[in-house]
Amino acid sequence: MAGEPEVVQRADQAYVAIKALVTMQTLGTVLPGLHPEVSSWMRARDVAKAGAPFWKYNVIDMERQMEVEVGFPVAVPVAGDDRVVAGVLRAGKYATLRHIGHPDTLFDATTALLDWAAGQGLTWDVTETEEGDRWGARLEIYETDPAQEPNMDNWETELAFRLAD
Repeated sequence: MAGEPEVVQRADQAYVAIKALVTMQTLGTVLPGLHPEVSSWMRARDVAKAGAPFWKYNVIDMERQMEVEVGFPVAVPVAGDDRVVAGVLRAGKYATLRHIGHPDTLFDATTALLDWAAGQGLTWDVTETEEGDRWGARLEIYETDPAQEPNMDNWETELAFRLAD
């Protein structure tokens, strides 16, 4: 189940994350384990979370590999280190879609958002590179805390993809 897509304005948002290179086959096994590592890093440095955890897809080549950051928004910008990167999700207009359902169904929700945006004549903040499509910001924001809602069919995820200026 998904809500209706819409375009929203988002402000700059500082974040910390761990970057990983994955394939479609390793995505679901590698990335989920990185949120606890980022959380531990934040706790050790007394860094406050400013929202739900996310996956930020930087480069996508569905046939080869993807560069993904697994992280959290932070209340105040901080410096990263050799493992954790610090960055800013740039302000701008984002096409968004709220999805309720198992994470396995996010592919269909993503397709629905991409198709909707194409029908609206919207242009993504994306550049073709040799490694794949480099996105300005393509986010899956995991709104549901699994400790509070163990049934994955009830999980809420926000898709937020930055549009070109």
